Amino acid sequence: MSRVYSQRHPERTVILDAPHRQVVFTIPKMLRIFFKYKRSLLSSLCLCGREALVKYLKATTRKEIAPGIIAVIQSFGSRINFHPHLHFLVTEGGTDKQGRFHKISSFNDSLLCRFFTREVFLLLLRKQLINRDLVEKILLWQHTGFNVHSKVSAQNKKEAERIGKYMIRPILSLRRLSLDEAQGQVVYQYGKHNGETEYMDYLEFIARVTSHIPDKGQVMIRYYGLYANAHRGKKKKAGVDPSCPPIIEDEASFIPSSGWAEMIKKVYEIDPLICPKCGGQMRIISFIEDYKVIDKIIDHLKLTFKAERPPPPAQAQLSMAAEEKSEYI
Repeated sequence: MSRVYSQRHPERTVILDAPHRQVVFTIPKMLRIFFKYKRSLLSSLCLCGREALVKYLKATTRKEIAPGIIAVIQSFGSRINFHPHLHFLVTEGGTDKQGRFHKISSFNDSLLCRFFTREVFLLLLRKQLINRDLVEKILLWQHTGFNVHSKVSAQNKKEAERIGKYMIRPILSLRRLSLDEAQGQVVYQYGKHNGETEYMDYLEFIARVTSHIPDKGQVMIRYYGLYANAHRGKKKKAGVDPSCPPIIEDEASFIPSSGWAEMIKKVYEIDPLICPKCGGQMRIISFIEDYKVIDKIIDHLKLTFKAERPPPPAQAQLSMAAEEKSEYI
């Protein structure tokens, strides 16, 4: 890894010349209202994303590693509507206590989403904004509304800077904005290739734009781990170049974590790792995802399961998936 110093662009000295990944965290529509009227929660939401990512990396490598994270809090959607979510520019891996960089080139979005869901629920429960009944209701949904997307990657410093510019983009584009003088309405084009149009009263337009103004002193771009000022300052004081840690190229294999068990214990006050027969502590050996193996185990144990309600028809599933996809656009 190398670091390029530039007097014209001092921000470029922060990003390491290493593979990065953009990780986007989103929350259900039902929970967004809390962040709209209590903007300080946006900072806490950003910490939820960081905690989820750090715990995910620990579960994946079974090591305390610190990634480089540039976090951007975004409060707007494509229609200038209130849509709080997080954009993280993350190094593909992190450094351990010995300063060695462990490379992780693949992310499990589903597992990372579970960690993020847990952190957000614990935050809102701690603030007494929701109760356990609502948590149970959301967890029973086929699509909870929580989502993590980490498919966009950058293989070098230049690509990482391009993603960073996208993350700090403005609320709206003047090219998409026009005025319908006949109807006296503001016209805003959004969606892919500006394919959709929304007409709104000018007062509504002003209200939408001003609703995204941060509170006084609120920081919308944050730096964690390898990119934190404290970390870079300590390394510089010790005479160590933080941009050139020794890299361990071998991929870290996933090791199951008990994070889900901790979430169930805190939310439902039931420890799922306690044996219901003897009361002893159970240990996770592995997670089986191959449905053929699962079917064999069920047949061998002669277990039967009956759903409380039948699954929706195939067409309904496609419609629900389309609605869920449109929510994150």
